[in-house]
Amino acid sequence: GVRDVLFLYEENRCSMTYMYEYPEYLKIKLPKKTAKRYPAYELYLYGEGNYAEENKNLLLTGIPVLFLPGNAGSYKQVRSLGSIALRKAEDVDFKYHFNFFSVNFNEELVALYGGSLQQQTKFVHECIKVILKLYRDREFAPTSVAIVGHSMGGLVARALLTLKNFKPELINLLITQATPHVAPVMPLDKYLTDFYTAVNNHWILKAQDLRNLTTLSVAGGFRDYQVRSGLAFLPRLSQHDSALSVVSSAVPRAWASTDHLSIVWCKELILATIRAFFDLIDENTRQITEDPKKRMSVLNHHFVRHPAKIFEENPEAFTELTGAFMWITVKASKWTYSLYNDSDGKYFTFPLASHRKSYSHVYCENSMLDTSSWIYGCVNSNSSMCLEATDLSWRAELLPTTKVVILKLQDYPSLSHIVIQVPPTVGNKYTLDCEFFKEDSRTVQLPVTHLFSFGLSSSKILLNSTGLLYNVQLQHFNQIYQAFKIYIESHCQSLKERKPSVYRLHIPWSHEDSIIVAKVPSFTEISAKLHIAQPENDSRIPELNIYSSSDCQYEVILKTSLLQVLGQIIRFHAGSLPVYIVSNILLTYGGQLSTLISTGQCSDFSLELVRTAKPYKVEPLISIVVFLQGFNWFREIWQSLSLPEVDAAVLSSRDAWFPLVSLILFLFGTGIAYWSGVFFSTSLRLFSSLWLTLIRPTVPQKDKLITPRRLCGVLSLALVSWTTCGAFAVFIVYLQYLFKSVHVFVASVFYFQDSDHSKETSQNSSIHTVKNQSSMDSISEATQSLSNSTIAEAVNSLKMHVTILNLFTWIVLLNLPSLIYWLKNLRYNVRLDPDPCRSTAIIIVCILEILMNSSTSEVKSSKLLKIAAKVPLPLSVAMLAFGRMHLYKVPHFVIFSLLLHVLCCIV
Repeated sequence: GVRDVLFLYEENRCSMTYMYEYPEYLKIKLPKKTAKRYPAYELYLYGEGNYAEENKNLLLTGIPVLFLPGNAGSYKQVRSLGSIALRKAEDVDFKYHFNFFSVNFNEELVALYGGSLQQQTKFVHECIKVILKLYRDREFAPTSVAIVGHSMGGLVARALLTLKNFKPELINLLITQATPHVAPVMPLDKYLTDFYTAVNNHWILKAQDLRNLTTLSVAGGFRDYQVRSGLAFLPRLSQHDSALSVVSSAVPRAWASTDHLSIVWCKELILATIRAFFDLIDENTRQITEDPKKRMSVLNHHFVRHPAKIFEENPEAFTELTGAFMWITVKASKWTYSLYNDSDGKYFTFPLASHRKSYSHVYCENSMLDTSSWIYGCVNSNSSMCLEATDLSWRAELLPTTKVVILKLQDYPSLSHIVIQVPPTVGNKYTLDCEFFKEDSRTVQLPVTHLFSFGLSSSKILLNSTGLLYNVQLQHFNQIYQAFKIYIESHCQSLKERKPSVYRLHIPWSHEDSIIVAKVPSFTEISAKLHIAQPENDSRIPELNIYSSSDCQYEVILKTSLLQVLGQIIRFHAGSLPVYIVSNILLTYGGQLSTLISTGQCSDFSLELVRTAKPYKVEPLISIVVFLQGFNWFREIWQSLSLPEVDAAVLSSRDAWFPLVSLILFLFGTGIAYWSGVFFSTSLRLFSSLWLTLIRPTVPQKDKLITPRRLCGVLSLALVSWTTCGAFAVFIVYLQYLFKSVHVFVASVFYFQDSDHSKETSQNSSIHTVKNQSSMDSISEATQSLSNSTIAEAVNSLKMHVTILNLFTWIVLLNLPSLIYWLKNLRYNVRLDPDPCRSTAIIIVCILEILMNSSTSEVKSSKLLKIAAKVPLPLSVAMLAFGRMHLYKVPHFVIFSLLLHVLCCIV
């Protein structure tokens, strides 16, 4: 599954964008108050060559666009947009042009640490004010700024509207690239999840106020394994019709999936964005249009359905067909016309009266990919020609090798003829095809194979007619855990050269189509899986559209792909894997405490994991709670107890929960926990053997748990946590514990060797001494039993330390992002504020300082040991119930369990 997500995707079909002149970034001076409040952040204006030189005095006359980079993103990523916009402006002689600004967020890790998101949002607000001031007193001064946000930059842009003093009219267009709008990819701290909740709730509650803001979200598709495309779809609002979400594989003229970084430089996608920007300009104001309807129609034109025509806001309803062209009537139901170097123009007319009874639809395709009109519907004609017609070219759709029109005859009762215009061509070779057909004859139903068929069975269909278009309906394909491989084999009657076939997987409820162009004849493999499950109120069926060659036969075979099913599980739920791993280790820890009660010995981590970590101990209870939450009475009781909603129920409501997914993730977590335990033990032995070769250790002396020196250590680390960064204090005490464990291991090995040596010495001396034989025997036995029990105690303690260290390794990893963030920003501020783990760090320091100096002998005699051994099981259940979407809660469950262990050492 991991391999499928990280490696098995389509090759990068994007072209790189290049700068024709050297890119320059002009730093914009910010007000002193703003610069002082946000010392790490900066604002830049992008430029190249002469354009950059001209703008150094900041006398700007263009349309402002602000680029916001994402997680660890650079302000220099604006160059692809800025450079292509500059070239496009040159094409129109700078009648219109855009000024691209970019914010430097100091490459902060905001996807992993949410503490600075609010600060970034406020800084962007200040930047917008500064930008608009630069245009003051200009003839066509802008009143708003368009924003392009990559990754978390898109979320920061949406968060602007949650600020109290922000005026919504300051933004009229927002384009986000691979932004996780629905939820964070890794919910590692409370600030991140709270920020998401605030933004999404505001957009739902204030949807009416957002009508003047047009939002486009572009997702990267399956190549982007950092942000899955399902997260990039804006929350659906029935009253909010000014938002559009698309996957890059469905964007016309791009048709390519992008990874998380290439989405900012993918030439095909950037071209679509810049073309849209120029089409959005209002000629009167020379700024982006204030009309929300026009903005949406432009975005639909460039990002959803491109008719292979240059955008027009109000195309003429009727047109006269002029030109001294020859008029030719075609009465056949199927027609093909190829031309090359034709100097005479022609009009081909298809009378509809004779076809309306026999056929329901007409389909035409044209391989000439220019932007001129080519197909008309005649509304007024005489016997020889059409006098007045409506332009049906706007109904066309652009595909990679052709442009196609499908018309339902019933929808056009006033049309007498279809007219195809063939202009004179010089040096161009292209083909036109038209056919009338009945929808039923071209629609074929193909039931998808069951999830548990594991690819052993298949669904098969043979398309044996001579049509140009087929729609294969994939029945019962509606869930995100379904994944299939579709094989299309084409056979042709003759070996002549043909136009390639186009296969489109069309998902009707979201703009996530994928298109493949294949040679004919050929054998093509298509992966079919979803980014978004079918909504409850939607009954439409996904289709495989085959734009075919007329004399070819197509065989379609569909099989379940187990590899891709596992890939979907990882794609949707890999973020919750740490919860399952820690849950397994916590169950093992509880099992070790239980064996300590029953046998007096601490069992080995790997053996105890195999014995204790069973999914049936935790999963059924969560499943029962999720099932009961479907009933109102249970929900009311649950809410009255002030309990948070179970994460699995939230995921089910988002259609992101699979059958058996939790079991698969639990088993995966067991595997990772097992091998992490093996790795830990091996590493400990390795470090210990290295230590033994370098230093002769001393035998550890038994000491009190709490000494003045240790108390000073705890207080100093607590001070470090409070004044700098909690994660830093946790990391120091973790290294201290690791060092202590290695020391204990080395000492026990050395003590074991030393006791063996002393035994040998006592045995040698007993050979020469005969008088005191009985007394020597008793001393030898006593020494041996004492050394054996000491070694056994040391080994038991070491096993317990290894498990606790294993637990805390994952807690350190979950807190690592805030530590990295703090280290990066150390030159601006010594104290991390806000700190997601400041208070928990102080508790962790106290706990670990006691545990690293404890042994199992103290725990064995404790009255609380039975409680401490039973607590990890309910904590594991609670962790899986409430921690999957809130990873920052995981340390709290572990801390509670180890707090009882500390009490066992004392009481």
